[in-house]
Amino acid sequence: MRKSPDLTEITPSAGIERNQHGWRAKCLQRLIRLDLPVPRSFAIPASSVAGIASGQRIPMAGLRALFSQGSRLVSVRPSAVMPEWGGPRTVLNVGINDDVHAQLAASIGGANADALYLDFIQSYAINIARLDPDSFAQEGPGALANVLRLYQDQMEEPFPQDPGTQLAEVLRSMSRAWDGPTARLLRQAKGAPADAPLGLVVQDMAPALGPGLCGSGTIQLIDAASGKPGVTGRFRGQSQGGTVGPGAETLYLVRDARGPSLEEAAPALFEQLVGFGTAARARLREEMQIEFVVTDSKISVIDATRVQRSSRANVRVAVALARDGIISSAEAVMRVEPRALVDLLHHQVDPSVPRQVIARGINASPGAATGKIVFSAAEAQAAAARDEACILIRRETGPEDIRGMHAAVAVLTERGGTSSHAAVIARGLGKPCIVGATGLNVDLRHRRIKAGGTVLKEGDEITIDGTSGEVLAGQVALLGPALDDSFNQLLDWADQESDIIVRANADTPEDARTARNFKAQGIGLCRTEHMFFEANRLPAMREMIFADSPDDRRLALERILPMQRQDFSELFEIMAGMPVTIRLFDPPLHEFLPHDREGIHDLAESLDLPLSDVTRRVEALSEFNPMLGMRGVRLGITVPEIYDMQARAIFEAAIEAARRTGQPIVPEIMIPLVSAVREVEIVKNRIDAIAAEVRNNHRIDFDYKLGVMVETPRATLRAGEIAAHLSFLSFGTNDLTQMTYGLSRDDAGRFMGAYVGQGVFAEDPFHILDHEGVGELILTGVQRARDTAPDITLSICGEHGGNPESIAFCHEAGMDHVSCSPFRVPIARLAAAQATIHAKGQTNKPC
Repeated sequence: MRKSPDLTEITPSAGIERNQHGWRAKCLQRLIRLDLPVPRSFAIPASSVAGIASGQRIPMAGLRALFSQGSRLVSVRPSAVMPEWGGPRTVLNVGINDDVHAQLAASIGGANADALYLDFIQSYAINIARLDPDSFAQEGPGALANVLRLYQDQMEEPFPQDPGTQLAEVLRSMSRAWDGPTARLLRQAKGAPADAPLGLVVQDMAPALGPGLCGSGTIQLIDAASGKPGVTGRFRGQSQGGTVGPGAETLYLVRDARGPSLEEAAPALFEQLVGFGTAARARLREEMQIEFVVTDSKISVIDATRVQRSSRANVRVAVALARDGIISSAEAVMRVEPRALVDLLHHQVDPSVPRQVIARGINASPGAATGKIVFSAAEAQAAAARDEACILIRRETGPEDIRGMHAAVAVLTERGGTSSHAAVIARGLGKPCIVGATGLNVDLRHRRIKAGGTVLKEGDEITIDGTSGEVLAGQVALLGPALDDSFNQLLDWADQESDIIVRANADTPEDARTARNFKAQGIGLCRTEHMFFEANRLPAMREMIFADSPDDRRLALERILPMQRQDFSELFEIMAGMPVTIRLFDPPLHEFLPHDREGIHDLAESLDLPLSDVTRRVEALSEFNPMLGMRGVRLGITVPEIYDMQARAIFEAAIEAARRTGQPIVPEIMIPLVSAVREVEIVKNRIDAIAAEVRNNHRIDFDYKLGVMVETPRATLRAGEIAAHLSFLSFGTNDLTQMTYGLSRDDAGRFMGAYVGQGVFAEDPFHILDHEGVGELILTGVQRARDTAPDITLSICGEHGGNPESIAFCHEAGMDHVSCSPFRVPIARLAAAQATIHAKGQTNKPC
C-alpha cells in the first residue's frame, strides 16, 4: 500500500509534495515528523483526484485494504494547495455498517453507536447519493431504522455495507464537487486559478466516545483577535451511553471562573496539548490551531491549520515569530498583506456588532467614523467649533469644500470615483470617505438624504465605514487604531529591506506632521493651490484674477506672498532637512470664483465693481473642459506673476528655515502639466531669475532642484528632451491615467463597476495602475529620460503611489521613490519592502 501511486501512507520519509498532495497532507507529514500522535493517514494526489472526477475507475483492492488492516472507520478531508481555497466538506466515519454498528454498540453504548451510524447515513444520502435532504432530516427513537429503509426505497438497493464501496463513492463525489461551477467560482474569488488542483487525505478515525475522558476540541496559543499569547480553544466532552463521564460537557481549556476546564480535569493532558502547540509553532514556523480527539485520556492529533486571525493579530504574530528566531525579519515583512495595515491605522467598525446598511458606495478612504449629517463646509466648521462630530455630505466636492472636509470626521458623496476630488483629499486627511454612493439622493433644498426607503435629515446621526463602502444608520461601536510596538517594528524591518524610498503627499503642516509620524522620507508632492482657498487669502486671489495689468496682479499677489512663505517655511522645518517637492499652482482660475447669483453679487460688492463686469469676467473664465484648459504650466506662462510669487516665497522660506534649523534646505520645485520642452525653458528662466534676485537681496547662496510633473502622454514621449533641463521627473498618474484613457476620474465611478465586471478593464485604472497602457507610457518616459540624464531622479506622486501592485511596478521600472497620502505611507513602506524582497527571490511561506 505504501508504494501505491494513488494512495500514499503519510510517513516521515514519504514523498509528500504540497503541489501534488496539497497543504493538509504536507502539514500532517510535518506533524508526524514532530512525533505527534497523528492517526494513520494516506494522501491521494491531485492527478488521481482529477482522474476520478473524469470517470476513471477507482482500484477497489487498495481501498478495501485500508479497512482490513485494523481500521474500522476513516474520514476523508480535502487538501488543496492553499488552505484558503477550501474544498468539499469533510466526510467522517466512512466504513460504518451494520456489523461495525453492532461492535460499537457493545463498546460505547447503543445510543452513541446509533448516533454515529445515523449521522453517516444522512451525510452519505444527502451529499454522496444526492437524495432529498428534507426526507432524511430525522432524529429520535427509530430514526436509524427509518433512514435505512428510506435509502433502500429511494435508491432501490440497500445502504452499502462494503466499506470500500462507501469510500470509493465518497472519493468520487468529493472529486466531482471540486470541479463543479459553484466550487470554481468560490475558490477563484479567493485567488485560486480556475484549474487549481485538489488532493485528498484519508485518515483513520480516532473515536471521541468511550470510557474515561473522551471528546474533541481545538487549541491555539494566541488570541485570534489581538495576537497576544494565551491558550484559547474549546473541548467538547462525550458520554458513554447513559453514564456521564468527567468530560460530558463543553469545557474551557484553561481555568475559568465561569465553569470547569480541561486544565483542571486533566492537567497532564492539558500540558501535553500545550506542548504540541509549542512544537508545531517552532517547526511549522506559524501559529497553528491543533484539532485533537481524546479517547480514554489519550490524545490523537487530527489536523493543524494556521490560526485564522485579524489583521492586528497577524502583525503581532509575524513580529513575535521573528523576535523568537523562528522566521527572519524579511519573512515577517512578507507575512503581512500591506492593505491589511488599514485596519491598524484607522478606527474600524467592530465586526461583532450588528449593522444597518442604508447605502453602499466606493470605499474611497478607509476607516470608520460616526457623526451628524451636514451639507456644507460652513456647517461642518460650525459643528467642529461646537465640538460636534459631523459627516459632510455633498453631491460631489470641490476645492471650496476643503475646509469643511478638514472639520468633518468623514465625507460622503453621491458622485465620484476612487480618484475624484473627495477621494484624494480624504485619503490625504486620513478621514473615512465613501464616493459614488449607489441609491443615495442628496436633497440640498430640503436638507435631507434619501437612501432606499430611508430618509435622514440634517443633524441625524450616521456612521461611515470607508473600509467596506457602507453607510450605516446611527452610531456603531468602533475599534481604535493599533499603532503599537509590533506595528512599528514591522515597518522598521521593512525600511531595512526596501530599496525604494517612500515620501508623502502633504499640503499642510498637519499633513507633514502625520507624514513624519509615519516615517515618510520627505514630501513628494505639496499641492500649493489648496493654500489659496483659506478665508484670508481668497479675497486677494480674486483681486488678482480681476486685475487688468501685470503690475496690478503683482500687487494683489504681494498680499499672499508672506502667507505662502510662512506655509513653506513651516513645511521645511517640520521635515527637518528632508526633501520637500512643491508643485506650482495648477488649477484653472475659475475654481476660485463663485458661480451662483448670490456669490457673484457679493464678489462684485467686495471688489467695488459693477455686477455686469464681474458676471462677464466669471463667464469669460469658464471653460468647456477645464481639466484640459488653462491650468498648470499654461497658466504659469500666460499669468507668470503667480509662479514668480510662489518661487520667491519658496526661496525666502528655505533661507528662513535654514537659519532657524541650522540645516541646509534644498527645495524641489515641480512644474505641473508640462507637454513641451519649451514650456520648461520659459518657466525655468523666470525661476532662475527669481532665485538670483533672492540671493542678491539676502546675500545668501542656496540650491534648489527643478522638475516637472509628467501628466500628459506627450510628456512621457518627449521625456528625453525634457529631462535634459531638470533634476527630476515625477509621474502624476492620476491625470496621466485620465488623459491616456480619455476618462474623467470624477465621473468614471458611475460605470467602472460594470466595465470591470464585464472584463473590459481588469481593474479600475484609477485604483491600480494600468501596466499595459499607462504603464507602457511610463516605461517609455523612464527609458528616454535615463538615456538623456542617467542620474535624473524618477518617481510617481499620484494616488497609485500608495497601491501595493503599483509600487511593485515602480520597483520593476527602476523608480527612485513613490509618494502617496500620509495615511498610506505605512502601506507603501511595507509594499516597497515586499517588492524588493520578491525581486531578490526571498519569498518563504509558512505551512
